[in-house]
Amino acid sequence: MSDAPTASGGRALAVLIFGAVVIGFVPILVRLSDTGSAAAGFWRLAFALPLLALLAQRSGTGQGGLGRLPSRLAMIAGLMFALDLGFWHYGIALTSVANATVLTNLTPVVVTAVAWIFLAQKPRMLFLVAVGLAIGGAGLMAAARGGAPGVSPAWGNAAAALTALWYAFYFLAVSAARRTEAATRIMFWSSLTGAPLLLIAALALGEPILPASLGGWAACAGLGVLHVAGQGAIAWALGRLPPATASVVVLIQPLVAAIAGWILFSEALGPLQALGGAITLAGVALAQWSARPPRATAAHASRPI
Repeated sequence: MSDAPTASGGRALAVLIFGAVVIGFVPILVRLSDTGSAAAGFWRLAFALPLLALLAQRSGTGQGGLGRLPSRLAMIAGLMFALDLGFWHYGIALTSVANATVLTNLTPVVVTAVAWIFLAQKPRMLFLVAVGLAIGGAGLMAAARGGAPGVSPAWGNAAAALTALWYAFYFLAVSAARRTEAATRIMFWSSLTGAPLLLIAALALGEPILPASLGGWAACAGLGVLHVAGQGAIAWALGRLPPATASVVVLIQPLVAAIAGWILFSEALGPLQALGGAITLAGVALAQWSARPPRATAAHASRPI
């Protein structure tokens, strides 16, 4: 038997790990952006747009390209993504990097719950057990006071948990749009829709819009690059790996974020917080595995943002 499939799978796994590690550093750059939380989201999309436009234009004139106006679904995805980034960035600012990142990864649970309630796609009993684990672990993380929980952990944890809801709706909108449009085209138009919404939110909240230092500008530009590189790598790899493998590997992202937060911001995890994070991620991984249909996966709802 040829070893080509194994080699191809190994390459896809390496790309997936790369994408997850890259996205794990996003919360760090948000902290270093030297601007408001919503403003950081605006700059992230603004710096990503030229790269996304180039990728979309190179994808061709069929489902890709930029030769026609955005679809309604792409614009809805942009609205949801703006809410997602705004809430997540505020979560990063108000609670620990670890809490903000782990709690947002409850998205797969939300996606499957929406499918159950509105699409009559009843999950297995194992999924309900996984939901209990994920919610219990998230509650333990939110209640724990070990390490450096942030300036306002209660509000930060709430914002991070709500991020999972907004990203779930973003994921559902993108999934529907992918039936007729290329991924790069959707990423471009959703980013172009979300950027001005985040700018308006930043202005309305009285945030500082322009970074006050050269390091802040570098962090904002870095957010744009990581946005394209991380999402692009994960999207490419997800189509080439078994769902169960991909769903677990993507959870490297909150681990990287937690370690980086510990090293750079001295946000050491307390015992209960670490236990809660481990339980939450185990519940999310189990939920994704138990809820996957034969030819699709809830792994796509993991948080590669």
